[in-house]
Amino acid sequence: MGLSREAVGSRVQGKTRPCGQGETVIALAGNPNVGKSTVFNQLTGLHQHTGNWTGKTVVNARGSCESARRRYTLVDIPGTYSLVPRSAEEELARDLICSGEAQAVVVVCDATCLERNLNLVLQILEAAERVLVCVNLLDEARKKGIRVDLDALSAALGVPVVGLVAREKGSREVLLNALDRLLDAPPRQNPVPVRYPPDVEAALARLQPLAEQAPGHGDGTRCLCLRLLTGDERMLSRVSGERRDALRRAAAGERAILAKAGLDRDALEDAITGALVGRAAEIAARTTAREKERENRDQRIDRVVTGRIWAYPLMLLLLTLVFFLTIRGANLPSAWLRKLLSGWEGLLNRAFMAAGAPAWLRGLLVDGAWRTVAWVVSVMLPPMAIFFPLFTLLEDVGYLPRVAYNLDRPFHACGACGKQCLSMMMGFGCNAAGVVGFRIIDSERERLLAVLTNSFVPCNGRFPILIALLSLFAAERGGALEAASLLCLTVVFSVAATFGATRLLSATLLRGRPSSFVLELPPYRTPQWGQVLLRSVLDRTLFVLGRAAAVAAPAGALIWALANLRPGGESLIARCAQALDGTGRFFGMDGAILLAFLLGLPANETVLPLLAMIYTTGGSLTELGSLTDLKALLLQNGWTGTTLACVLIFTVLHWPCSTTLLTVKKETGRWRWALLAAALPTGLGLLLCALAAHLL
Repeated sequence: MGLSREAVGSRVQGKTRPCGQGETVIALAGNPNVGKSTVFNQLTGLHQHTGNWTGKTVVNARGSCESARRRYTLVDIPGTYSLVPRSAEEELARDLICSGEAQAVVVVCDATCLERNLNLVLQILEAAERVLVCVNLLDEARKKGIRVDLDALSAALGVPVVGLVAREKGSREVLLNALDRLLDAPPRQNPVPVRYPPDVEAALARLQPLAEQAPGHGDGTRCLCLRLLTGDERMLSRVSGERRDALRRAAAGERAILAKAGLDRDALEDAITGALVGRAAEIAARTTAREKERENRDQRIDRVVTGRIWAYPLMLLLLTLVFFLTIRGANLPSAWLRKLLSGWEGLLNRAFMAAGAPAWLRGLLVDGAWRTVAWVVSVMLPPMAIFFPLFTLLEDVGYLPRVAYNLDRPFHACGACGKQCLSMMMGFGCNAAGVVGFRIIDSERERLLAVLTNSFVPCNGRFPILIALLSLFAAERGGALEAASLLCLTVVFSVAATFGATRLLSATLLRGRPSSFVLELPPYRTPQWGQVLLRSVLDRTLFVLGRAAAVAAPAGALIWALANLRPGGESLIARCAQALDGTGRFFGMDGAILLAFLLGLPANETVLPLLAMIYTTGGSLTELGSLTDLKALLLQNGWTGTTLACVLIFTVLHWPCSTTLLTVKKETGRWRWALLAAALPTGLGLLLCALAAHLL
């Protein structure tokens, strides 16, 4: 999940209402990457809203739709491979399915890998009375020579099965009609989809009558009993005190009996998993057929994309290409925006003068707040409007999971989780987005590792500084390809720093063994261009931009005040730069550079114009006309090759922006983690700057 209005927006702060009287609530379940979100969007259209689970901070999506007979409320629960939860999202998803609050469960499956999906289907059949199985991606299955016998599958499972391609028109009506028929038909009677070893079945038979007397678990008593037998008592939270204690004692007695029969906790879990996997394989073998002579296209591509020889060079090549397109494509739109917003600045000035506003108020609001916001918008919007769609496109095609696969080994060697690489890559667009994206990591220790090291990779706000300074190293023509190549090397350095910091934390403050996780490589698919643009521009680009602009406005007013308050004839901003000069020179820079970074805390995009304002003793942010003007200004103020190298290092490795720090505090619940997230990259950056200053 990226930083978006759905992820951290104001609407999420309120709690969603519980299911109301007379609602027909449908839970939408499935493994990750089976097209569940596409099914949800097809059914609900624009009638969607997001919120928190009641009493929790886990986000869920709900939507409404109408058939010829009913009005449905769909709850899109998090994708999961099992009803044995490993995270808060999966636990709440399991509770919704097992509680009976949903009148039916729609389980979305991928036709190209039905056997793996049936594991979850069989568990849900034990937990819910009314289940509809939706076999999606039939078009992908046909391309791979896979045929699914839907009638045979329905007979084997004992529930209705529909097949469709969720992205095609007509799928909505197929699903709604199937739901109507499911709700009109009588519920299944005592379904037993999976038979476990005799000792386990005997224990279930003794425990289930007691569980059926416990309110709050609907039709999920068999699921509840299985979890109790394995020692997982989290589902008992919905049961009242006396019943809970009775169930706990009975389950303890059954576990003792099973242990005497040679089924301790580990052996019992293996037996349950083995029965599920075996039954899923049996059903899949009877209901699917594959044309053996047809070679799998995805496997051919993966030999290159995830192979030992080409995996990492291809990643670097794509990264360079993304940066090249971002740099090359953002220049002209950025110039247009600057010109447009500068024209509005003149209109605002004339409006304030016509209203008789005092000069200080006009300067504070227009030359300070408005000019800073205009700079942030013109610098951030074009690159983000290119970078985020490209990133989302790679995600939609199916390439990003391959990147996670390739980087799993180095992250695992650092004591972290391979999922960290996905949100680390989101950090190149916005570190705050990367921090929110770490919700996909189940382990709290590994989630903290990822959050604390996310700011080691440069975000979109630092790219303008890096691009401008790296272009001074590039060819005289300042070509985008040269700048992109140097920027790619800088990014490789930042990723190496991320690995180093992660290894250090996992060996000291956050000790522990890295956890395993299931990583599914989805099939390569033709991207949905409309959804790519919608998700990347509306849900990511504009939302991140709005947060940055909201922080930049008061910061701009403060900067204008510091530059224009001149007690004793010298501005406060100049005095601050002089006070920091000794410290700055120890680290290979100067006081003006350090002050620009400090004042750029609300938005990194303002660092270069702030530096120009301090050097020229201007009263507001200074427009830099070209790289030639920038180079002349830097040389006039004593810059050398060492200064440039130190500034580049510190640009990559320093505290994250205030938006990211606030997001870290919100995600972790503690300011100490936000402060540590700022101290780690800053400490390493200053150390490397000091070494460069005294060795170069």
